Parts: sequence; structure tokens; C-alpha cells
Amino acid sequence: MNLDDLIRTSGEWLRGSGPEADIVISTRVRLARNMAEFPFVNRASSHDKAQIELLLRERIMECGFGSSLSYIDLSGLESLDRQFLVERQLISREHAAAEGNRGVAFAPQENVSLMVNEEDHLRIQVMHSGLVLEQTWEEISQLDDQLESRITYAFHEQLGYLTACPTNVGTGIRVSVMLHLPALVITKQIEKVFRALQKLSLAVRGLYGEGSQASGDFYQISNQVTLGKSEEELIKNISSVIPQIVLYERQARNALVKESRQNLHDRVSRAYGILRTAQTISSEETMHLLSSVRMGINLGLIEDLAIPTVNELFIQTQPAHLQKLQGSALESEERNVARATYLRGRLRQAASDN
Repeated sequence: MNLDDLIRTSGEWLRGSGPEADIVISTRVRLARNMAEFPFVNRASSHDKAQIELLLRERIMECGFGSSLSYIDLSGLESLDRQFLVERQLISREHAAAEGNRGVAFAPQENVSLMVNEEDHLRIQVMHSGLVLEQTWEEISQLDDQLESRITYAFHEQLGYLTACPTNVGTGIRVSVMLHLPALVITKQIEKVFRALQKLSLAVRGLYGEGSQASGDFYQISNQVTLGKSEEELIKNISSVIPQIVLYERQARNALVKESRQNLHDRVSRAYGILRTAQTISSEETMHLLSSVRMGINLGLIEDLAIPTVNELFIQTQPAHLQKLQGSALESEERNVARATYLRGRLRQAASDN
């Protein structure tokens, strides 16, 4: 497929709907799987990787859901296009940076993604807008069952699914929920939340998962260990924790409105004003300002802008998306100018539509 067709669209997970969608951006479940007859990717030869990629590509496209998927060969893709897929959450940063035969299959709505030859032979991902853990788990379980009927997974009766990273051994599942927590950051309560999560063996990561820093007050909360717990137990654990964090964020937002509404309104208005008028702006500043604007919309402080538009801007103002929109490679300063121009145009259009 032509990746340029995706430039002005967005994934289903950015639609801003679903339970608790004002705070919960998305729910994602990933499964790590390996084929029994091949060594792990980090031990595989170039010939092995080619065989793995060919076999998994065939098996994925044979499945009932395969007819609706697009498959991209990453080994023949330019660096900019690989980064573009990372920004859309279709592949990981590690997958983009790897070498050798590898690929990704994904659905038109971008709610399903299957990475071939990432850290494991296969990483299955299902992602939805809002807090929908049970639905997401049911969907990915069905996909996994279809593939397992065609592939012999590396499995041990006592240990469970065998994976390249020991922390994934067992169920091979990674359950993550992406949260927008600006009020907890403003009120300096976020560290207290992090400490509580660590005690529960939950990891906190940034927008792009492991190794990434928080940007735009986005945080991914996920399980750290899979061994010794069933998928249902891990889902239940996350399900019991996330509503508490959502409640804390709501309480922090309400406190800000009650105790310093004027200051909060000023903060939101200044952020919106800069985004609408800036002549040059960095990615980091854009994320920070969009975070304030998104909170402002949810608190009724901005009325001429919709949440889906802001969600899209978080992604479409990232470096690879900007360069794809411009149709050429841009240096950092050129991207800052292009980003500001794009923001002014999108926000002007959004205001006129409302």
C-alpha cells in the first residue's frame, strides 16, 4: 500500500470516544509469540529471519482477518516511513530500528497490528479508544487463536509461552492503558501515583512505550511481569487500578477549577493562543500546549475545538508526519516552521467548522 494515503487520516484509537475517553486515550493489548521451529530473533541468522518473515506473512494473510489487512515490508522502507509508522503506534521504535527481514500487517482502522520479527517472531496488537480492556482482550484472543491453529508456537507446559525477554514469559501479554494526566502534573501529585503503581508491579512509560519519556502529560500504565499470572488476572489487575487514577485526575481537575479557575483559564487560553499564532514551534512545546488545550476542552473552557482534532494533532505534528505532509525531508528548524504553519491552518479550519 502507499503510506501517503494515511497522512491525513487517523487511527480509530484517536477518535476520542469510549468509556472515560476524556482521560483514557486508548487501551492496548499486545501478545508476544514465537515459532517453535526457529531460534529467537536475537539468535536468528539472516536466512532464519527471511524464513520467519515469509512464513508468518503467509499465515497472517491466510487467516479470516488477513483479507482486510495491509502488509508492509519494513526492510525495504525508508527511515522516514518507518518513523511515520512508529508515530502512528503501528510498530515499535525497536522494530523500526532493527535490521533484516521484518514487516507489519495492520487493519484500515489501525486498531490491529501484527509485527513480524520485532523482539519476538510475532507481536500481535489490538488498540481501541477509551477504557475497553475486556473488549480489547477478547478481540486479540480471537486473533491469537486463529494464528495458533496455523502456527506451532514455542510453548512450555510449566512456563507457558516462551519469549525473547524473560519478563514476557508465561502469557506473553502486555496490557497498557494510555492516560492524559495534566492536572496531576500541575498539582504535583503525579510522583505519588507513580510510587503507588510501582508497588503494584505496574510500569509507567511515555507515549511510545518502553524507554520513552512522558510527553504532553501522556502516560502508559502496563503490567511488568506475565509469568505466574493468567491473562484474566492481569486484565483484572489493570482494570482495578486505572479507575482510581482516572478518579484522582478528575479530582485534581475539579480542584483546579474550584480553587484557581481564573489561572487555569488563563493557562488554557494562552496555550490555545500560542498554537493559533506561533510562527515557529518545537514538537515538545506543541505537545505541552496541546495538553493544556485538551484539558481545557474537557473542562468547558474552549468551545470551538473538538477532542478528536486535538488527538490527531498530537500525532500529525510529529516529525515524520510533518515531513510526509510537506513531501520532503526537513531540518529541525524547518520542521518547527512547518509545524506552526500546519497548526495555524488546522485550528483556523476547526474553529470555522464549529
